[in-house]
Amino acid sequence: MNPAEHHVAVLGATPKPERYANQAVRLLLEKGYRVTPIHPKVSEIEGLAVAPSLEEVDKPIHTLTLYVGPARLEPMAQRIVAARPSRVIFNPGTETPAVQQALDTAGIPWEEACTLVLLRTGQF
Repeated sequence: MNPAEHHVAVLGATPKPERYANQAVRLLLEKGYRVTPIHPKVSEIEGLAVAPSLEEVDKPIHTLTLYVGPARLEPMAQRIVAARPSRVIFNPGTETPAVQQALDTAGIPWEEACTLVLLRTGQF
């Protein structure tokens, strides 16, 4: 898939450049992907408009990459399923069997991987 046709939502995006979630937004942009950062209290990250919640992402999500810990993700399981992403990436530290099982039940593919490594190695 051409990166320009690939919409990536980054749940847990942050304006802090030292955080992996911000580095992922920047690298996705650098590689030509369409990106929607998701954060409840920030309006702009890396020049992009931020969706305050998953429900407010206004285009179909090909890849949902997670940068939120399990305690915050588990209550969001049904909202993640309802967003119908084509795939979900659980970055290190975000793994949660409850959300993974909800995705399995819904038939949504997921993987435990690092978005930054996938991008840098051409496996994204």
